Order: sequence, then C-alpha cells, then structure tokens
Amino acid sequence: MSISGLSDWLQTPLGQYVLQWEQTQYDAAVVDIFGFNAVQIGWRECDLLRANRMPLRLRCDAGGRDGRIAVNSAFEHLPFATASIDLVILPHILEFSTSPHQVLREVERVLVPEGQVVITGFNPFSLWGVRRKFLASSRFPWSGRYLSVMRLKDWLTLLNFETREGSFGCYRPPVEPEKWLRNWQWMELAGNRWWPIAGSVYMIQAVKRVHGMRLITPAWRDQQKPAPGLAPATQRTKR
Repeated sequence: MSISGLSDWLQTPLGQYVLQWEQTQYDAAVVDIFGFNAVQIGWRECDLLRANRMPLRLRCDAGGRDGRIAVNSAFEHLPFATASIDLVILPHILEFSTSPHQVLREVERVLVPEGQVVITGFNPFSLWGVRRKFLASSRFPWSGRYLSVMRLKDWLTLLNFETREGSFGCYRPPVEPEKWLRNWQWMELAGNRWWPIAGSVYMIQAVKRVHGMRLITPAWRDQQKPAPGLAPATQRTKR
C-alpha cells in the first residue's frame, strides 16, 4: 500500500525542505542513465524521473487509481518481466515497507544486467533519527524503520549490486515552523563540512552485476583492410 501521511507531509515546510534536496539529487543522478525503461516506485506526488531521457518512464504505486501513476501494484510483487527495466528509483520505500528485503529482491529481478537502482532514505544517525527514537510518532516520517547506509549496502551486496555513488543532505534539525527552519540554514554548509555522514537524508546509487557475464561490444574498424592486389601476369617469350 502507499505510504500513509506522505501527501500531507510533503505540503509542510519540512516536507518541502526534504523534497527540494531529493529532487535536485535525483535530477543529477538519473540524467545520464540511458536505456529504454525507467520506473519510479512510490511517491506518486512527485516526478523524480523528470530529468531522465529514457523513452518510457513509469510511476508505480499502490493504494487506488490515480492519473499520476501508470502501474498500480504492490511493491513486493512488481508486474514487470524479469530483466526488463533499465532504471528503478526507490524514494523512501524500504523504510516504510513491511518486507524491504522482498522489495529489493523484486528490484533485482526486474533490472537488466548493468541496470541501476537509486535509493533515498532517512539516516538513523542524524538529528532526525534522534527525533524519531526519543519522540515516537505514528505520523510520517517518524513512523518508518530507518535503515543505515551500511546495512543497506550489505543488502545490496548480497543481491550482487555494486554501490557506485552516494550523498548525504538535509542537516537542519526537524523543527516545524518555517521561520525556525530558515534560522538553521547555516547548518547546511557546516554539516557538509564537519559531519558529512550525519545528514538526515541519504542517496545511494548501485548497479546490478551478473557474475560470469561479459558485455560484447562491436569491433569497429576505422579503415577497411585493402584486398590483396593481383600479381601482374608474366608473358613467356619463345626462345
């Protein structure tokens, strides 16, 4: 099912703060990933694939009909053929899923060899993680089970993914009034410099590797080798 409370939270100052950072990161991450089919799982409210140039870009979500989504499906059982998708993005899906391992297994199944997955999540080792731990709430985003970067990397490795790039962001504390949020703006530069791994949100990019597979590329030749010339015929003379 879709994430409860997400739509309303995205309209708040905190939601807009996180969304702006993630949209910028997704734009930069997917713009140079090429192929034919790209899928965004969840977050139907946002077009996180807008910078990608693949001919077919789909949004897959669950929980009812919506004109913003093309595929209505449970995240644990994706309705795509095996090895048919070139790019999958997972915005905060794993930490709000009851079966995050199954979601990742499905992503691995539908991706083509050398296909890519881009994941964003809330960092448990951050001010937001502390807020969630000591002030439990059933509201988004505090209702999720935050996954650390190291744990997520371990899961990806077990599924034969190779982690390529990652980043942290959103260093301001989770204060509700917009005025207070603006007052903590200085923490963006300070956090990126002094405690870069303590950002409240992270992004990980990984590539699906297939053992024993070798990509074969055409052996282009700059010039064609000239055909061997014929030796001139010799004329015999009578003695």
